[in-house]
Amino acid sequence: MKNKIAFLGLFAALAIILGYVESLLPVFIGIPGIKLGLTNLVIVFILYLYSWKEALLISVVRILAIGFLFGNLYSILFSLAGGVLSLFVMYFMRKIPGFSVLGVSVAGGVTHNIGQLFVAAFVVTNFKLMYYLPVLLVSGVVTGLLIGMVSGEIWKHVGAYIRKNNREKL
Repeated sequence: MKNKIAFLGLFAALAIILGYVESLLPVFIGIPGIKLGLTNLVIVFILYLYSWKEALLISVVRILAIGFLFGNLYSILFSLAGGVLSLFVMYFMRKIPGFSVLGVSVAGGVTHNIGQLFVAAFVVTNFKLMYYLPVLLVSGVVTGLLIGMVSGEIWKHVGAYIRKNNREKL
């Protein structure tokens, strides 16, 4: 139990650091609101290593920390909507046979953008923002693929380490 708490603390710190690094990067390809989703590397990994509960905990901690450090109340609201929706979609997609880390990550990237867009449309009470949906869907697929490839490689090596040392979880 102590190891799990320590590792979750390290994962939370890593997610916050990745969020900071991402805040330093210019807006992805000049389109507002599109980011690479580096923090999702940590969330996907935790989802495979532990469960949705730990992934949700770290997701909320990192959203609040990054929001208070580098954003504002709206960024926290948008991130919570996208983060929680994508986490639960990734959790259910993970249970479907045949879905790899890559497919799970793409589903998370797409639904994260959908969650944020719906909250944005509600906050500004302008549902014409939905015209932005195709752009966000494409960006969710692209960033989900990138994050999924990296997450898959990390999981492949760490999972091998865990199996080699006969430990189920860190």
